[in-house]
Amino acid sequence: MNGGMGIMLIKAAINGSRTRAEHPAVPVTPAQQAREARLAVAAGAGAIHVHVRNATEQESLAPEDVGRTLAAIRASCPGIPIGISTGAWIVPDVSQRLSLVRAWDVLPDFASVNVHEDGALQLMRVLLECGIGVEAGVWNVRSAQALLSCGLANECLRILIEPAEGSGDAMANLDEIEVTLGRLSRPCLLHGFDAHAWPLVEIAARRGYDTRAGLEDTLTLPDGSPAENNAALVSAAARMAAQVAGGQAPGLITS
Repeated sequence: MNGGMGIMLIKAAINGSRTRAEHPAVPVTPAQQAREARLAVAAGAGAIHVHVRNATEQESLAPEDVGRTLAAIRASCPGIPIGISTGAWIVPDVSQRLSLVRAWDVLPDFASVNVHEDGALQLMRVLLECGIGVEAGVWNVRSAQALLSCGLANECLRILIEPAEGSGDAMANLDEIEVTLGRLSRPCLLHGFDAHAWPLVEIAARRGYDTRAGLEDTLTLPDGSPAENNAALVSAAARMAAQVAGGQAPGLITS
């Protein structure tokens, strides 16, 4: 399965659920998010993925928090697509989550939805009705099968292949997800977390997928040294992709 369509997209995942106690560059306020996004774009990111925070730095889907975050990042990165997380842990109650999304008056360009979570298919439909692009997060074969059976796969902006989130061996999980999904008409983005982050960036480059880099996924560079910020991670991903395209082997994987 080859998910690439044209030039490889490197999306910057600038914060995730991480805190500034984990890394001082993790952005939690709109101003911090705007700065990290701007630096990541300058380093080569073509899109931004952010976990919205409220005034107490907790993750949020509240319209006022979403609007404030998007306004700050868009002012800093004009023309760059911005997406947000809708992870079920942010608002566990499905009805409340859907109500908050319907109440957004400032809309992201896209939003990620973990296919296996309660209410995921309803949420995907609501986002599509609102004109928001959907990134369908696939963690394992079961969620890949659910995405295919729901009939929404070809309406998604892209498919997020996230094998390191599934149980067991991430590489074996990836192979099983690829076989299940087969060939799709939508772009696919492959990425991992922590120890799997850089090997999966390399595999993404080799197999023609889009990918992502940022402090949500890893706090370290490919050589294991601490990353200064999101821009350093995006730069490293761009260099890795260029090495693969040039026939060089970054050396993180053997197959």
